[in-house]
Amino acid sequence: MLAWIENHLALLWLVSAGLLIILLLWLVTMQARVSRLLGRYLELMRGREGRPLEEILDEYLQQARVTAEQVEQLTRASRQLEKAAKLSLQHLGIVRFDAYPDISGQQSFSIALVDGHGNGVVLTSLAGRQSQRVYAKPLRGWESEHALTDEEKEAIARAFLQRH
Repeated sequence: MLAWIENHLALLWLVSAGLLIILLLWLVTMQARVSRLLGRYLELMRGREGRPLEEILDEYLQQARVTAEQVEQLTRASRQLEKAAKLSLQHLGIVRFDAYPDISGQQSFSIALVDGHGNGVVLTSLAGRQSQRVYAKPLRGWESEHALTDEEKEAIARAFLQRH
């Protein structure tokens, strides 16, 4: 074996030198890649505005926190407005009719004004030749404790149909 090595020593040196050159080229290539990556990393950490990336990210996180607080405040305000809206008049139903056979033109009417809970009032105006009479009947849960005329019932039904 020793004789073989002595006979082929030049070849072994050549193969070793070739491998060494290949390894050196590979090392130079890897060093160039690492240098490019390091440059990109440093540029990223500096940030576009010349400020460190960490500072920019902290600023964005703070803005996100402020935005989340504002969204929560708007959600609370929206809930309060929704509750208040339920108490406001939301539904309206109106029926025009002739109250008396000798009066035409549907000058009489019944109008139901109702909130989101079905509470409100039904107003009826009866137009005659010599007089105008107005009646108001309270509503609780879409019903009245007072007797209702057909026109008042229809006005309430029309208001009820406006619910979403």
